[in-house]
Amino acid sequence: MAEYNETIQEVLDFLEAHSIAYEIYVHPPLFTIEEALEYWVQIDRSHTDGSGPVHCKNLFMRNHKGNRHYLISYDCHKQLDIHSLEHMLHQGKLSFGSEERLMRCLGVRPGSVGMFGLIHDMNLTDADPKELFENGHRMKFFYDSALLKASHVSFHPCDNTATVVISKDDFLRFISIWGGEAEALEIE
Repeated sequence: MAEYNETIQEVLDFLEAHSIAYEIYVHPPLFTIEEALEYWVQIDRSHTDGSGPVHCKNLFMRNHKGNRHYLISYDCHKQLDIHSLEHMLHQGKLSFGSEERLMRCLGVRPGSVGMFGLIHDMNLTDADPKELFENGHRMKFFYDSALLKASHVSFHPCDNTATVVISKDDFLRFISIWGGEAEALEIE
């Protein structure tokens, strides 16, 4: 059995505890989609039936008051500008969250943002009530509706030195287990 750092192992333990099957691929730290695409070729090749995963780009945003936080995941081959995103989300003016906010809300550092960070948005006992949505979560999750058409999706496991692939059905189960508000977006 391979050994992973504590951050990655926490994600894998969560997936295993909830019977979510996964494949993990280790690689050097990847900070851009361009860098990642070079390494994701091996993942695509391992899915010989042509059902390669949709690799996700992820954005961590906050509203202008700083009391609402959003995670947006979408197909890495698509482009998304902030103004279009603001219109799609109907959450007002948005900006990128700081490194401190990223760590507080998702438990990750820049370059490692992804859906699996939502495991740090559960059972919040010490959160500032002003930051919480009515459902008790700090985060609202928006995702590309294209993810629902894929057989598999991939995200960093809260660390950009690995990529984890899960099925679309397990993607939806993960969202359900997390329990916060999630909404599919039509991203061109």
